[in-house]
Amino acid sequence: MLTAIIIEDMADALQLLKGDLQNNHSEIEVIGTAQSVVEAAKVLRKTEPDILFLDIMLGDGTGFDILEIFPDLSSKIIFVTASDEYAIRAFKFAAIDYVLKPYSSEDLAKAIERAKAQIQPNKERLHILKNTLAAPEAKPDKISLHTLDKIIIVSLDDIVRCEADNNNTAFYLQDGRKIFVTKTLKYFADMLNSYSFLRVHQSHLVNLQCISAFIKTDGGYLQLKNKETVPVSVRKKSEVIEILDRLHG
Repeated sequence: MLTAIIIEDMADALQLLKGDLQNNHSEIEVIGTAQSVVEAAKVLRKTEPDILFLDIMLGDGTGFDILEIFPDLSSKIIFVTASDEYAIRAFKFAAIDYVLKPYSSEDLAKAIERAKAQIQPNKERLHILKNTLAAPEAKPDKISLHTLDKIIIVSLDDIVRCEADNNNTAFYLQDGRKIFVTKTLKYFADMLNSYSFLRVHQSHLVNLQCISAFIKTDGGYLQLKNKETVPVSVRKKSEVIEILDRLHG
């Protein structure tokens, strides 16, 4: 039997989640609920659950305030957030799992399975999440990359390029490191295209700051500052030339 505490400021949403757990997840016993940071602190001081369902936005603060009050909390955390594009992006940058409101029974079941298996996010990943949520329009400084056996945090400026490898992505960094991540190139292209990264080919995503020249011969390719070359697809050629003209004009 696993224990759970739900922290959610909307009474209806709290009861809905509690009911879902009682009806569909008999292995989980809800031992407490709270609708604010203050209430949550009181509940968590008495007992630490196996799983903590944590809403991000609370009436008197945020879920992060609770994590700062209890920095050594060992509960597995399932973050619950409203369907907001900036929130989703922040969770992806931090490589932290979440469940979106309104969620389906399947979403909840998957989140619980992931929570049972997950390694707790460290302070740096929570910091990335908090900062990206706090400044939704700003360019995030860092991204968490989920490899097969660990999570590596890198600065966006340190990424030279990304290359598709079937349904995985290889990240090439300024210091020569290559990091293999178990997500598709499209996943990262969608995340990074607002932050000076451009998908120049079906298999290649490039940091615009790392380009030294566009070479028009041999079908067109990019010369990077680290001397590597990257092909440019025919349909992307005019867009690449226009962006580089704008950057260096």
